[in-house]
Amino acid sequence: MPAADAIVVAAGRSTRMGGTDKLEALIGGRPVLAWTLHGLAGTTGLERIIVVTAPDRVAELRARDWLPGRVVAVVAGGPRRQESVAAGFAALESLAPERPERVLLVHDGARPLVSPALVARVAEATAAHGAAIPAVPVSETVKRVADGRVEATVDRTRLVLAQTPQGVQRGLLRRAYRLHPPGGPEEWTDEAALLEACRIAVHVVPGEPGNFKVTLAEDLGRAEAALLGRGRQRVGEGTDSHPFGPGEPLILGGVAIPGAPRLHGHSDGDVALHAIADALLGAAALGDLGRLAPAGPETPRGIASGELLRLALARLEEVGARPLSIDLTIAGARPRLAAWLEPMRRAIAGLIGLPPGSVSVKASSGNLAGMEGAGRGLSAHAIAVIEVRP
Repeated sequence: MPAADAIVVAAGRSTRMGGTDKLEALIGGRPVLAWTLHGLAGTTGLERIIVVTAPDRVAELRARDWLPGRVVAVVAGGPRRQESVAAGFAALESLAPERPERVLLVHDGARPLVSPALVARVAEATAAHGAAIPAVPVSETVKRVADGRVEATVDRTRLVLAQTPQGVQRGLLRRAYRLHPPGGPEEWTDEAALLEACRIAVHVVPGEPGNFKVTLAEDLGRAEAALLGRGRQRVGEGTDSHPFGPGEPLILGGVAIPGAPRLHGHSDGDVALHAIADALLGAAALGDLGRLAPAGPETPRGIASGELLRLALARLEEVGARPLSIDLTIAGARPRLAAWLEPMRRAIAGLIGLPPGSVSVKASSGNLAGMEGAGRGLSAHAIAVIEVRP
C-alpha cells in the first residue's frame, strides 16, 4: 500500500440516534469511534490520522487513552461535513505538507468495521487514478415515489452505494478547494461529490457490505455482533539479545538514547522491536523475523528495526490478523531506562497502530546474571496478543 494519511470525521450530532452519541456508544467496553480508529490504524502504510470532532469535545477526546499512536491531532470541525474535512486537511497540511500525489483518505467515524484490506484497496486506487471511493451494488429494488405513490421502478444496474474511506491525492483536493471553498454556499454530501463538481474523475473499487455506517439505534446491535464475533485471539512470544558495539546512540524501542552505546547487529540492533516482531509473527504462526529478513545481503546492513517491524505487520495483514496488545520487558544493567520507558511505549504504539494503553514496556537490571547483568548488552522479551479474522 502507498504511504497515506487519513482524516476521520467525528463531528456529527447523531440526530437519528434519539439524542445518543453514536460514536460514544460502547461495544465490548470500547466506544464506536475507538473501533473505527483501530481499524484504520491497523493498516500498514497509513502513517498519520487526524480526528475532527465537535469544538466542545476536542479536549475530552485528546485525553482518551484509547487513541491509537498514529493519531497525530484532534481538531475542531465545522457545522457541515465539508468544513470539518477542510479543518482536518488544514491541520494535516500544517503538520506535514506533502507532495501533490500523496494519498489522503477521509473516513466516517461511525464506520467501525472498516478493514485494512479495504483501506489498502482505496489507497492503491487513489495513487493510481487520483481519486477513489469504495462502493457496493444496490441489491434491493429501487422505486421513485411522489405523494405517497410509486412513480416508477428505477434501473439499479448502474447504481451503487458509496462508502468510506474515500481517497484523493492532496494536490487534487487543494485544487478542488480553490474552485469550491469549503465555506461556500454549495453543500457536498461526500468528498466524491466535490471532486465530481470539479470534473475530477473518481475511480470506484469494490466496497464491503459489512462496512456499514452506524446511523440508527439498531445498527449498534449489528456492529456489536460483527465486531465481537469476527475473530479469535492468539498469543505469541518473542525474545532477542545483542551485545553492545562501537558507536552511539543506543536505538531501543524505536527511540534513540544519546550517550549510550549502540547494540551490535546487522540492523540497528533494536532488541525491543525485534522481540515484538517475533512475538507478532509467532502468534500468527508465520515463523520468525530471521526468516522474514535474514541477516545477509538481501537485508540492507544497518536497516532501521522499525522497517523490520513493518514487514512483520504487513505479513500479519496478509493473513487477516491484527495486533491487540504488547507486553515488553527489557533486561540489562545499563543504561538506566526509567526515563525512557514512556517514550518507548508511545513509539511502539505508533509503529504498530495501537493506543499507548495497549502497550506495556518494563525494564529489569538483569539481576547481575549473564551478558545483561554484566552490562555487556541488552535482551528483550515480548508477548503479543493478536486477533485472527475467520
